[in-house]
Amino acid sequence: MNGSFVGYVGGQDPVHGLLSRVLWDRLGVRQPRPVFRVFRLSGSNEVYGYEEKTSRTRVIGKFYGPRFGWDQDRAATLAHREYDSLQRLRGYQLTGSPHHVIRPLAVEASLNAVLVVEHYRGEELSHAIGRATRHGDDRHLYRRLTALAWFLATQHNRTANGARVDFTPDGRYFDTVLGRLAHAGRVGRWEVEELGWLRDCWADRPRMWQDRQVWLHGDATPANFLFGPGQDVAAIDLERTKRGDRMFDVGRVAGELQHAFMQTPAGWGGGERFIGHFLWEYACHFPDRHQAFTSISGRLPYYMALNLLRIAANDYLDPDYRHQLVGQAKHLLQAP
Repeated sequence: MNGSFVGYVGGQDPVHGLLSRVLWDRLGVRQPRPVFRVFRLSGSNEVYGYEEKTSRTRVIGKFYGPRFGWDQDRAATLAHREYDSLQRLRGYQLTGSPHHVIRPLAVEASLNAVLVVEHYRGEELSHAIGRATRHGDDRHLYRRLTALAWFLATQHNRTANGARVDFTPDGRYFDTVLGRLAHAGRVGRWEVEELGWLRDCWADRPRMWQDRQVWLHGDATPANFLFGPGQDVAAIDLERTKRGDRMFDVGRVAGELQHAFMQTPAGWGGGERFIGHFLWEYACHFPDRHQAFTSISGRLPYYMALNLLRIAANDYLDPDYRHQLVGQAKHLLQAP
């Protein structure tokens, strides 16, 4: 299990009781005296991997409580929301091979609002991107993007409903991201006005309102997709699932690809061939591939720009690189 080993769960720890019940009731592992190793994993919440010593059964515990401090009701609400989101998407036959949404196993509000989910052994998309950017392994990244495009197209197409996309929430999210940048002094007043004007131009384009709503992953970053053998893909971390334009997910993946290559000598152009490949593979899962490609390409610049601005709001970035991200977002938003 990836992560740093931090010890064992004590027998009197309530978490031990929860994990034992999960093993027995949900996973059918009849271990009379389970012993759980603990591994600290990376994540936006406190995330731990647990491995039962004898059976080697593994699960993941995601604790919402530390993220919200005193507001434990909110933490519990979000833990239950992610549990429900996982169940909902699994209800669209996104289980097993090749398309898999991880299985939720338990929620316990009283234990720091912990969500327990299955462990899925796989490679993160971020690792495949790193193999391309650092070691020139383009073929491996192409294969992973082909599999991811199939997964997302399947998820989106199976969950599409008859309601048209409402672009308004994506415009509000743009304002939220822009507000974070402005509040931190990372964009000036004139940039805020310029970016807001460009957002309005996109809102006036009919194509931004014409697709059908789908269930989105909501946080389609490279750490949230795991790749198994062949074309197998698993989605994790679905706390931000919502209905909306499929391009919210597709554009985030494309934006993350551009961000990764912007940090290399190849610059933003280095990721273009991978973005094009990803879009073309996504479009092949529609009756008219060329029409689908035209439709998603027409909306892509807005959602890529939105993702670059979201990344630019992070504190750890170098100011010069942050300026590059904002500049590239402007360039994308200026597309016809």
